[in-house]
Amino acid sequence: MSFQSQIFGAAQRRWAVLGLIAGLAVAGILVPPPAKNTDAGALVRGAIQHFRLLGNPRPAPIAPFSDAGGKVLRLAQFRGKVVLLNFWATWCAPCRREMPALDQLQETLGGPRFVVVALSVDRTGLKVVGPYFEEIGLKTLAVYLDPRGQVQRAFAITRFPTTVLIDWRGFEVGRLEGPAEWMAPEARALIRFFMDRRS
Repeated sequence: MSFQSQIFGAAQRRWAVLGLIAGLAVAGILVPPPAKNTDAGALVRGAIQHFRLLGNPRPAPIAPFSDAGGKVLRLAQFRGKVVLLNFWATWCAPCRREMPALDQLQETLGGPRFVVVALSVDRTGLKVVGPYFEEIGLKTLAVYLDPRGQVQRAFAITRFPTTVLIDWRGFEVGRLEGPAEWMAPEARALIRFFMDRRS
């Protein structure tokens, strides 16, 4: 085989491989098209019409909080899951109306790819939050406490409830100030959008 034939054969093989890669990419088999926050914009309507998507997601703060047993936690421990971080208090009437839907949302979508972190900012912590959970019949949500307001300040939260959506990488992608119906189809669709971005 001549030198020219060898060069021509190698070029043919290279183009065949490149063609196969391009075909797989177009089909979405090898390289799925990147999702953008703008793609989620169409989902922000109805019950979550006031949800504000961030054009440039930012890393979530690492301030500590605790669970019902007093264990110190940070949001980084939920890395790999989409987190719906809800700031609330027992004295907040809109929070009380919202909590049952968050409880249902955790029951419906909670698992390896999603968690609701309902973070109480009550200064007396478990003393009031524990009885409150029992009083309104919350069965699925875990108790999370921020009595010193460390996470609240880190996220610059000034209104209750405020809910922050954090993607699986640990980046804040958007937030909603005020109550929302988190079991509404559009709310679940927005959460699933970010759950599916990893797959």
